[in-house]
Amino acid sequence: MGIPDHLTCLLRNLYAGQEATVRTGHGTTDWFQIGKGVRQGCILSPCLFNLHAEYIMRNGGLEEAQAGIKTAGRNINNLRYADDITLMAESEEELKSLLMKEESKKVGLKLNIQKTKIMASGLIPLWQIDGETVADFIFGGSKITADGDCSHEIKRCLLLGRKVMTNLDSILKSRDITLPTKVHLVKAMVFPEVMYGCESWTIKKAEHRRIDAFELWCWRRLLRVPWTARRSNQSILKEISPGCS
Repeated sequence: MGIPDHLTCLLRNLYAGQEATVRTGHGTTDWFQIGKGVRQGCILSPCLFNLHAEYIMRNGGLEEAQAGIKTAGRNINNLRYADDITLMAESEEELKSLLMKEESKKVGLKLNIQKTKIMASGLIPLWQIDGETVADFIFGGSKITADGDCSHEIKRCLLLGRKVMTNLDSILKSRDITLPTKVHLVKAMVFPEVMYGCESWTIKKAEHRRIDAFELWCWRRLLRVPWTARRSNQSILKEISPGCS
């Protein structure tokens, strides 16, 4: 993989002869050898695990495989985040060819069938691959659906945003905090929760209206203005950000 020998030697010496003990409510256990795994809390551990996963993917031949989805002239057959891997193919046969059970076993990792989800964006009568067939699943904090409908994901994110906004009530009610600071808090803590993964959303008119309504709900809640009050949305936005219309 192109890693210099002196770094490989340094890491090998760092991990050689590791011992650990477990502290319990009744004292500590005897010291024991650590045969495999990375150091907990070590800043190198995520990098080492990523290298481990990259080694498996390269040896499995995924980079050269023709199976996958064609996007902007590129062939993409896997998406990875830490130990979460999504394999993509246009047929069941292609998907089977991407599974790396044997390569994983060689380096001490095993495919967790209980956590394996299979989703098809079309009609497939019967899967011959181990795993649970689902209509949607959460990947990287976003809900992916078989039909590509983002309405459920947008609703879920808006609910999360409402929860965060409600949790900030005690701060937003404080008279010791200025309005600009409160606005910055909402923009920094509430909106990112809602907009996470929004780059991949397919937004229809109904979802657009729902998002706009959520923003106005946040500002009205911040200003303590009920919906029954005879105040236009335009006046609310002007008070939040003078000059904004």
